[in-house]
Amino acid sequence: MDAFYASIEQRDDPRLRGRPVLVGGDARRGVVTSASYEARPFGIRSAMPMAEALARCPDAVVVRGRMERYVAVARELRAIFHRFTPLVEPLSLDEAFLDVTASVALFGPPAGIARQVKDAIRAETALTASAGVAPSKFVAKIASDVSKPDGLLVVPADGVRAFLAPLPVRHVWGVGRVTEAALLRLGLRTIGELAAADPEVLARQFRGGARELVALARGLDDRPVRPDREPKSIGEEETFARDLVPAAVAPYLLGQAENVARRLRARGLRARTVGLKLKLAARSHGGRFPSLTRRHTLAEPTADESVLFAVARELLAHLEIGSRRIRLAGLAATNLVAAAPEQLALFAGARDSAARRAAAARAVDELTQRFGAGVVRRRLP
Repeated sequence: MDAFYASIEQRDDPRLRGRPVLVGGDARRGVVTSASYEARPFGIRSAMPMAEALARCPDAVVVRGRMERYVAVARELRAIFHRFTPLVEPLSLDEAFLDVTASVALFGPPAGIARQVKDAIRAETALTASAGVAPSKFVAKIASDVSKPDGLLVVPADGVRAFLAPLPVRHVWGVGRVTEAALLRLGLRTIGELAAADPEVLARQFRGGARELVALARGLDDRPVRPDREPKSIGEEETFARDLVPAAVAPYLLGQAENVARRLRARGLRARTVGLKLKLAARSHGGRFPSLTRRHTLAEPTADESVLFAVARELLAHLEIGSRRIRLAGLAATNLVAAAPEQLALFAGARDSAARRAAAARAVDELTQRFGAGVVRRRLP
């Protein structure tokens, strides 16, 4: 999808159309989650500090993200994908691999299928997507990236090496900023130069993964599309507009627990482990904000926000940070398993309590789906 979050905000609010839009946190302290294409010419990118983005583009409109809305649109997209093939592997809310090998008899050549998918997305969601068609996942992803926005690029099997060769090495999976800098020091600036490198020489420069990098640079990627791969974790975090004392963080954790629990239930999942992440306000000697993480594994998996919140609050209470202020807090559900039928509690009181909580959760989920997140909120215990 093209600038997914920002495009949804522009679609839903006509006043934002044609304007540079930044989705993300607080204008002074947050980061950019998504930037519209009107903001891209200013050099704004995802994960950039919001303050820097606004310095580059003072006329940009900052919009708080609406994760529930984005998840709902992602479900619409998934339904469109599944019309063309059951082999759909989501990478994130706005990106997926589709294996259409067995679909050509029904829908025509792969390029035609890609066009049909794009047309269906535009017609049903009023959003645009870019598509890459190639014999492997790695090449298809790069093809979709370089054809944005609203593009379609086909890379045939006999054209893979020629397509990859002139591209910067940063396009290769596994090449982050540190690895890119190391490759540049070796004089390897393009994927073609990396493909021609001796894996043994690279192996002496990197701790691991040198052979895989060279193989990808040569267009060798035989990984299959794994349908409907479930996420490893579901979480939310927020950078506060001002630094908070620990006691003031609880309301934010409660809201995060509600959102995470709702997303777990929507996917038919439960979590065995609850994680808490904090970023302290005082910078360390290296100039960074110190981060703390804690986890707790439950006896039984859950998708109950009251349980997620209680665990996160307990983890926060046991952190020895004194009066130090907190810049960011996040809650994550990990160690996910498929939801199974509830096991009835032995005693009637416990059964009634669990049944009431489950019924309340279903009611809130239905209201949220109809009227949006925030229509119903729990009070802090």
